[in-house]
This record gives sequence, structure tokens and C-alpha cells, in this order.
Amino acid sequence: MKLHNISDEAQKITQFVARQPIFDIDQNVFSYELLYRDSANNAFPVGTSDVHATSRLFFNALMLVGLDRLTAHHLAFINLSSETILDNFPKLLLPENSVIEIVERTGNIPAVAERVQELKKEGYVFALDDYDGDLKWEPLLAHVDYIKIEIDDPVIKTNMRIKKIKRANPHAKVIVERIETHGQFNTLKLAGCDLFQGFFFSRPEMITYKGVEPSKLTVFDLLRFTAKETLCFKEVHQRVARDVAITARVLKLANARSGKANLVITSISQAVIYLGEDTIRQFVRVLAISELGVEKPTELTKLALTRAQFMSLILEQNNKELTEQGYLVGLFSVLDAILDADLKDIVKEFTLDTAISDALLLESGILGNCLSLIKEFELDNIDEAMVHLANINSELHIGDIFNFLLDAVLYSDDIIEAIAE
Repeated sequence: MKLHNISDEAQKITQFVARQPIFDIDQNVFSYELLYRDSANNAFPVGTSDVHATSRLFFNALMLVGLDRLTAHHLAFINLSSETILDNFPKLLLPENSVIEIVERTGNIPAVAERVQELKKEGYVFALDDYDGDLKWEPLLAHVDYIKIEIDDPVIKTNMRIKKIKRANPHAKVIVERIETHGQFNTLKLAGCDLFQGFFFSRPEMITYKGVEPSKLTVFDLLRFTAKETLCFKEVHQRVARDVAITARVLKLANARSGKANLVITSISQAVIYLGEDTIRQFVRVLAISELGVEKPTELTKLALTRAQFMSLILEQNNKELTEQGYLVGLFSVLDAILDADLKDIVKEFTLDTAISDALLLESGILGNCLSLIKEFELDNIDEAMVHLANINSELHIGDIFNFLLDAVLYSDDIIEAIAE
């Protein structure tokens, strides 16, 4: 699959839109919240008004890239200020694929509540963000379909808040934000929480190492082979042939690629020859990570693919010889969560290349700096991320990184969509 680049115009006007998944009780992605970001900091910038953020950049990104592309065809939660709601900005969105979030800084609540009632008649759906129980929100509560709250410490406080909110507002679904562990997720689910937001999906549920099933051993072999400078087609063919499921998927994807040429791919060796080295590397990696991610949230597989592609893109600028290894480091960086195993045990069990293992365990070297960079971005730690960027390539700027990240996110969405088909 070719790299899916954003438009030339989007390259010139760097867009800073982040997204965070919202999960249902089965850990499936229910929707994405789209968040405005500033060029100097991956957080809502101090001193910037909600109306400025919404009107000047946020909708530029929506119109340039497209809402469906930014959310992988999922429902979009979009933060709007009171001014933009009153100015009918929601009319720029389709009610069937968006939820309008009323932010905690909203003023003129009576007027906003009146406009919300009017828009709801046209099919628009609303959420109240960061609900704190203040009586000032009463005019809005009857008209919102989602109520978002932040998790408390201890989590038992959140359980009580959820039950109170649901008793008073049985029409609304409760979303809890900033969930950091799978334990918190389970506790909130039992308390009646409807939807969940946070980083819990990227954390391993268990830290004990239970070994890896034979099929996963094949997957790891394939991943190691694709990290080599020169790909041995015979090795790949032999390993793929051991697993019926992987064989079937390689043939399916190869046949899909050869459709316009009126060819029918009937063997792994034929598929490898037809696809060529670069494409078979990508097929093997994508198929492998999807197999390892069985029974895990799809978003975890997306995270692996996004990290892998991001690292490949940034290394391609002036460290092309490391792009293959960088992609593999990105994939492996979430295997502890996928396999419920300690990363040290994974590295030891499968005898990874020293540069890859050092990047994963110590975050050292160029590969380690790249991994640290993407992790810091995910945590909104921009100052720390820029230190790593300087160590990797001093000629790159924050705008380049956001463009790489957007490219990587769209790439991972495309891969997941292809696998699902």
C-alpha cells in the first residue's frame, strides 16, 4: 500500500487536530473526539478563545482532510464554544455523523440551551463536557444525549457520581474520561458507565509472562525477517505456509492487488513474486500485527501501526537505512499490551536485534529517540518531544511532526479497513 499523503494544500497549512477514541463496554471504538491543537503545543493553547480555535483552524482541518477521514467513518465528538453554537456553526456538520460537545467554559447558558433545542429538532445531537454537577447546567441537561465526567481518585467516587447522574438523567449516556487502567475500566463498567475514554486500551491487563502460542511464534518469525536489510522470500514463504490463517489472508490481499491485471494468485510463492519485496514486507507486518491483536481492542492495533508508520516517516528524512527497523520498533512497542506480557520477556524470548531491543527497553539510539518522541506526543509532553526531535533531525519542525502523525493515523485507518474487508 502506498503512503497516503495529505493534500499539497494541507501540507502548506499545517493542521493540528488530535483525536481520542471513545469506547463502548465491549472495548470497541464508539466514536472519536476531535480536539483543537496549536502548533507549539499539543494541548489547547493558553490565551486562545474557543471561538478562535473552532473557526480558524478546526473547521479548516475538517474541510481539507474531511470528517470521515479524520474519524475513520466513526461518529465524531466535536467541541464547540457557546459563540459558535449561537452562530449556527453546527450547520457546517452533518447531524448523522457528529455529536456537538458543549464545553465547560460555555457562557450565556440560557441562550445556548434555547439554540440547542432548535438544533435538536433538526437531528443534531449534543454532549455536555466536564459536567461537575453545578446547578448552572440545569437548562441544558434535559437536552443533551451524553454527559461527560472525569474520573475521580479514588474511583469509587466516580461510581457514585455515575449512579446519581443516571438517576436524574435516564435519557443520557454517561462518558467517563481519563481512564488510565483496565481495572478502572472494569470498575466503571460495573457501576453503569456507558462509554469510556482514556489510555487504558494501551496498557497490558497482566504483567505475567504466559508464553506465546505456536501461531504467534510464526508471526514473530515473520516480523524478524522483515526487519532484515535483505528479505529472503524463501524464509517468508516457509513460515507463512505453516499457518493456514495467515496464508489465506496473504493470498486474499495479493489477489485483491492483482485484480486489475486479471491474474489469480494461487500460492504464497506466486504472491511474493508478484507483490515484490517492499509490498510483501508491509503485508507480512500488517497481517502479523492484526493476528497478534486478536481479542484486543482494534484501537490497540491502530496505535501499533500509527507508531510504526510515524517512525518510518521521520527516519526516512535523513536515516533511510533505519526505516525498516523503525517500523518494527513501532509495532513491537505495544506488544506487551497485546500479549499481556512483559516487554523484557518478549525481547528475550525472540532474540531481537540489539538496536531494536535497546530502542524498546532503553529507548536509546536514534530508534529509541523516535519511540520516545511519539510516546511524548501521545502524552501531550511537547517540550520533551522536541528534545528527542532535535536528537533525531534538527532540520525538522513541529509542523512536520504533526503532518507525519496525521499521515500515520490515516495510514493505520486504511490498513485496519483493508483487514476488516
